[in-house]
Amino acid sequence: MLRAPNRPVECVTAAHRGKLAYIYVRQSSVNQVRHHQESTELQYRLVDRAVALGWPHERVHVIDEDLGKSGAGTVERLGFKKLIAEIGLGNAGLVISLDASRLARNNRDWHQLLDLCALFGVIIADGERL
Repeated sequence: MLRAPNRPVECVTAAHRGKLAYIYVRQSSVNQVRHHQESTELQYRLVDRAVALGWPHERVHVIDEDLGKSGAGTVERLGFKKLIAEIGLGNAGLVISLDASRLARNNRDWHQLLDLCALFGVIIADGERL
């Protein structure tokens, strides 16, 4: 369901808010982390988006272990693995990334994420949409 970011969001339920919100922060290379700090800052500010959607600040967790790691290759992305584990354990109600492409750039990871979110009823959001 697509909604404007400042309007009430009916699809976010108390059950979703009873679980944790996860903010996934990633830049593809160390060079991007160093020279595009505004993008990293925007990603950290997604905590405010989760709070605006009804999550208490203390129930919003930032996963940023993958800063400087590409989402396309076979690089070990411990943050992504942690995110997948938290979803699979039933701990997540919301996953936010600045852009969905930051979550996964290869089909295997993307489909694994979508399948788990669908199975556990987790909402995926970016800076504008749910």
